[in-house]
Amino acid sequence: MGRAYQNRKESMAKTSDANARVYSKYSRKIYVCAKSGGTDPDGNLELRSLLDEAKKSQVPAHVIKKAIDKAEGGAGEDFDVARYEGYGPGNCMVIVDCLTDNPNRTFGDVRLCFTKTDCSIGTQGTVMHMFDHCAILVFSGDDEDAVLEALLEADVDVTDIESSEDGYISVFTPHTEFHKAKQALQDVYTDIEFQVSEIQFVPQTTVDISDEEEIARFDKFIDMLDELEDVQNVYHNAILQR
Repeated sequence: MGRAYQNRKESMAKTSDANARVYSKYSRKIYVCAKSGGTDPDGNLELRSLLDEAKKSQVPAHVIKKAIDKAEGGAGEDFDVARYEGYGPGNCMVIVDCLTDNPNRTFGDVRLCFTKTDCSIGTQGTVMHMFDHCAILVFSGDDEDAVLEALLEADVDVTDIESSEDGYISVFTPHTEFHKAKQALQDVYTDIEFQVSEIQFVPQTTVDISDEEEIARFDKFIDMLDELEDVQNVYHNAILQR
């Protein structure tokens, strides 16, 4: 069907400060996931996937262990999911996912990112209807039919499957089917390595941004959001024509 998914970042900064922010965000996600669903990855599939993702992002083992130990101890902060929507540079649509222990602070921080870049934050539902909440699994392969058959045999609801010219298959399922789909593929392809294995908001339409000033404003907007500790993911429908 020719639908491409949007990665939440254009690139990953290599500075130690940027790495520290990445580690902090994973630490918070792991802590919240382990506290709510249990610290055993075999019994908490969401935690297992999150740990795999953290290791791919080169989060140190001691950071992961500290977050799990903290959850196991039962102490610590209580975080809630907060989601904000609006329009970014070039009139692109944006969804910002956060984990926060202070919603008023987080809303103020996120709103400032919008206003300082001449963007507009909206109310709940402003752009959400223009995104699909999908599980996305990308891995090396070229036989779409075999992959589809494996998923259907495991009773997985498949939304779409694509193969790319560079030898990768992308599987899209409803977000509720994420763990089921991943396990089904691992059962059939024991040596499978996922290039992408996550739940995302995938835009139904995209917006090209080619103006240099708009691209610079977009970069500033994303950088400001990325610097906020409460922000976990940023989804958008912009395609930058640099």
